[in-house]
Amino acid sequence: MQKRMRFVAVNGSERPDGNTREVLAHAAELLAGHGVDLEVINLGELKLSGCGPCGDCNSRCEPCAVTGDDVPAVVDRMALADGIIWAAPVHGFGPATTMQAFIERAGVGYLRFQRPLTNKVGGVVVIGRRYSHTEVYNQLVANVLLNRMIMVGSGFPAILYGNHRGEALADTEGVEMLDRMLHRMVAMARLLAEHRELTGRDALATEYANERDDRWFARRYATVGQA
Repeated sequence: MQKRMRFVAVNGSERPDGNTREVLAHAAELLAGHGVDLEVINLGELKLSGCGPCGDCNSRCEPCAVTGDDVPAVVDRMALADGIIWAAPVHGFGPATTMQAFIERAGVGYLRFQRPLTNKVGGVVVIGRRYSHTEVYNQLVANVLLNRMIMVGSGFPAILYGNHRGEALADTEGVEMLDRMLHRMVAMARLLAEHRELTGRDALATEYANERDDRWFARRYATVGQA
């Protein structure tokens, strides 16, 4: 018998009670109807440190040694989930500062080494007043794929228009696209879990050498200086 599934949504808004949180509350209600628990991580309530100037993450094969913020704990919680949702508002033609800081710090400092989100089902939802929704959506989709997650096509992207609190959920077409994405995320997560239960292995390979793996570095730098 399969265990109860759990998704994690990362709320990239710094606002405690904005449209993004309301949209994720709607998502939690829909997922509960599928028997899936949704944990929402509100980045605006956490301590996030920006990446420092050291730059040694490009020459080592282990996670960041800098401590004192909440990013490692968030990464650990995501690693235990069956599905991951990136949720961000559009601010200044890009993702909100908190979301941008998180994907940089989590990605460069932690996720790039072991790719702990490999083969999890990923989804993206973007909320904004008028402009740059698709630019932010495309950036977050690229990040989902970079982390080797699996995205399921569901028609139009989960983009919701709204400015003041409550307006995003009034975007009926946007909500419908969000709902379709969530339904298909659940279906794919269950399909992957069934395959794992029947075969004892993931449906997609997990053994690729990582771009921060010692073997990758050895191959890359073995030819340095050779002509």
